[in-house]
Amino acid sequence: MFFSIAFSRGVVARGVRVAFVVGCVLVAINHGDALLAGDLGGVRLAKILLTFLVPYCVSVYSAAAAASRAE
Repeated sequence: MFFSIAFSRGVVARGVRVAFVVGCVLVAINHGDALLAGDLGGVRLAKILLTFLVPYCVSVYSAAAAASRAE
C-alpha cells in the first residue's frame, strides 16, 4: 500500500516540485560560491544531486506515510 501511494502520479509530482524549490535554495546556500567560481568537480556535482534527492525523498515519504495512515 505504501509504495503504491509513494509512486502515484500526484505524490511524485509534488515531490518533484518540492525538490526543485528546496533543492535550488539549498544549492544556492551550500554551493553558490563554488558555482560562481566555476568549481564543478565530480564530487561537488554528486553533492548537488543529493541536495535535490533528499527533499524529494522526504516529501514523498511524508505524503505516502500520511496517506497510508489515513486509509
